[in-house]
Amino acid sequence: MSDYFIENSSIFLSPSQGSWVILSPIEQSIKNKIEKYGTPLKDWNIRINYGIKTGYNEAFIIDGKKRSQLIEEDPKCEAIIRPILRGRDIKRYKYDFADLYLIATFPSKHYDIDDYPSVREHLTSFGIERLEQSGKEYIINGEKFKSRKKTCNKWFETQDSISYWDDLFSLKIMWIELSDESKFCISDKFIPLNTVFFMTGENLYPILGILNSKIILWYFSSCLGTTSGVGTNRWLKYKIEDLPICQNYPMILANIIKQIIEKKSKNLDTSYDELEVDRIVSNCFNLSDKEFEYINNFLKT
Repeated sequence: MSDYFIENSSIFLSPSQGSWVILSPIEQSIKNKIEKYGTPLKDWNIRINYGIKTGYNEAFIIDGKKRSQLIEEDPKCEAIIRPILRGRDIKRYKYDFADLYLIATFPSKHYDIDDYPSVREHLTSFGIERLEQSGKEYIINGEKFKSRKKTCNKWFETQDSISYWDDLFSLKIMWIELSDESKFCISDKFIPLNTVFFMTGENLYPILGILNSKIILWYFSSCLGTTSGVGTNRWLKYKIEDLPICQNYPMILANIIKQIIEKKSKNLDTSYDELEVDRIVSNCFNLSDKEFEYINNFLKT
């Protein structure tokens, strides 16, 4: 039985993890076409980065009620309080905003905290020792704790210095690391937290549709060796960059994606539209009807 399996299957080394992957003849054909007609995302005009780490979410992440209070006390601070998305908020083509906000005092922006008195008062209520970025240990009122990790940043700033802060305010595709299915959404309003990856650049709406397609989900699951060890896909930056994305998509694809997003926001059915996206992507990769049907049946099981 094993001799027959090897004879009628293709074995190759996954470039992302150095693991061996065995494909049937039809799977090998699909893989070859995706790689022939697709261009790795790292060769597109896009950038991929990781979401923001605060080092102490209790102080830097606030709800809508606290946001309103701080802005009422000091209207200027509205400029540095931005809505966020966490990993759990990211869905397929949509997101669930939990009315949470980030005090976005990025080190690269060189803010003066004294210009924002209500935010300064809020942060100092947690204790500067907790917020300072020294890595020191303290005992205060019998409680032992450690400050944020040692950096060159100021106590009121978010943890890591970033050079891509302007991308955070641009249109961006966002996704989480661990997910069995494709969960990519798009927005220009929200700052992603550290459990979220995000992509900025050109042609984001077509890329979003292709990333959410069954064809790319099959390729990612079957050909990149991407599991977490417990059977869940890990949508890491360097693996996303290796994904072959077809560039010969029709212009109508962007409009269909925007239509799906609009319907999703209203909780309307998008199954027909998503099937249309899958068919367009399949045609872009020159898959046969049999190969397209194979992917659909494979993912169902």
